[in-house]
Amino acid sequence: QVQLVESGGGLVQPGGSLRLSCAASGFTFSLYPMKWYRQAPGKEREWVASITSNGASTTYVDSVKGRFTISRDNSKNTVYLQMNSLKPEDTAVYYCRRDPYYWGQGTQVTVSS
Repeated sequence: QVQLVESGGGLVQPGGSLRLSCAASGFTFSLYPMKWYRQAPGKEREWVASITSNGASTTYVDSVKGRFTISRDNSKNTVYLQMNSLKPEDTAVYYCRRDPYYWGQGTQVTVSS
């Protein structure tokens, strides 16, 4: 069955960096685009970034452009989210997703001094 397992979250100071990972199994990873979403307390889940199946194209929500980078390693069945220049408003649970409806369990990112 499809499994997505996120890791790499934690507590970081404003301006700091984190790299999230999402390890995938149960399907042919290299055939599917992948996405990152996040959900802040009291807010709806929002899309953050997407990457095509071969990694050639990426897209981002405006609020993270220039700070976050989505990438993938199809040999490791893993998608990454490199987050730099983190802000308190980036605090959220981050989820990876494979369409049409597969989600990981999420990893908490807290940006605070």
